[in-house]
Amino acid sequence: MRGELFDKVRQLNTMRERSLAEGATRSAEGVRRLAEDEDIRPSFSRDTDRIIHSRPYTRYIDKTQVFYWVENDHITHRVLHVQLVSKIARQIGRSLGLNEDLIEAIALGHDIGHTPFGHKGEKALSKLCKEHGIGEFHHNAQSVIFLDRIEGLNLTLQVLDGILCHNGEVHEQVIEPRPGKTWEDHDRELRLMIERGEGSYPMTLEGCVVRIADTISYIGRDFEDAIRVDLIKREDLPSICSEVIGDNNRDIVNTLIIDVIENSWGRDCIALSEEVSEALAEFKRFNYEYIYEHPAVNREVDKIEKMFKLMFEEFLGHLEDDKRDSRIFKHHIDLIKEKNPTYEEETPPAVIVRDFIAGMTDKYFNDTMMELYFPKRFKYSVIQKDIYSEGAIDPR
Repeated sequence: MRGELFDKVRQLNTMRERSLAEGATRSAEGVRRLAEDEDIRPSFSRDTDRIIHSRPYTRYIDKTQVFYWVENDHITHRVLHVQLVSKIARQIGRSLGLNEDLIEAIALGHDIGHTPFGHKGEKALSKLCKEHGIGEFHHNAQSVIFLDRIEGLNLTLQVLDGILCHNGEVHEQVIEPRPGKTWEDHDRELRLMIERGEGSYPMTLEGCVVRIADTISYIGRDFEDAIRVDLIKREDLPSICSEVIGDNNRDIVNTLIIDVIENSWGRDCIALSEEVSEALAEFKRFNYEYIYEHPAVNREVDKIEKMFKLMFEEFLGHLEDDKRDSRIFKHHIDLIKEKNPTYEEETPPAVIVRDFIAGMTDKYFNDTMMELYFPKRFKYSVIQKDIYSEGAIDPR
């Protein structure tokens, strides 16, 4: 009975996918490094389940988007950002007849490799990686490393490719997929990203949708957050942005989604109109100049860089000294060994430290700094027990 039911469910999934657009990716096209029997879930839906049940996904909960050390619970964190990217991308994909399962998996996994303290932390860690001869640090490459090499989730090529190639910081009017990639192509692109920051384009239209949805998700949300913390005022936004796209997140998201759908319909690319593309480019320039590079946002950057350097060197020393009670063993290497027994032996020490720090939440990073460099409180009850135990001098 179960076998018959599973067959019916699979047939239903196949029938649903027949209605997808010609350029959409079918679940049957999903290819894994290691062959395995699929269950009733389509392959990309299964990837989504694996991602959201992974340890790196859990750590999204306390990772900075833009503003760190802000006492305001309404400021966007990384966990909300990826949910917004997923929602926006699936809306676009649904309208264009693309595979929503593939879109969701890419969107939810795309920022898993982000460091604590957002892009400021990413730059600090990248500088240290270059100093130690292990290439550059890029969060999209690290996302693939976490999901594929460390967690060993055996995700499909299409999902990992979309995550690696999601680069929403680059502005483009038209994003064209690069179909036909192999695992060898993917591994080469990952290596080039780490070695010299060389990016590429997704192999699927679904990956291209996530790439533009990443921008749609953060551009207006970061603007609203900056207003909320009194960094800028709404009227500071250039008129080309407010008149063409909007001056509030609701209008911004709606305008961009509709424009993408209108200009991508029936095409083998994901595109914006020329007018909206120019306005979006100006919006990005405004955000970079008046938000991301604002002196108030960067006031603590030097401290962050010093903390990253201290921690990097400290844990390198722990590895060299084989300090097994260190956090890098107890909270990183020992946990990874459950799924990747050869990780410690096959991975250079600097890469192990990179992976450990990249996986930290903001809170864990701060707690680790406290443990490493701040004096611990005396445990008074223990001291008193030792002083006043039997045979000690009576204080009376």
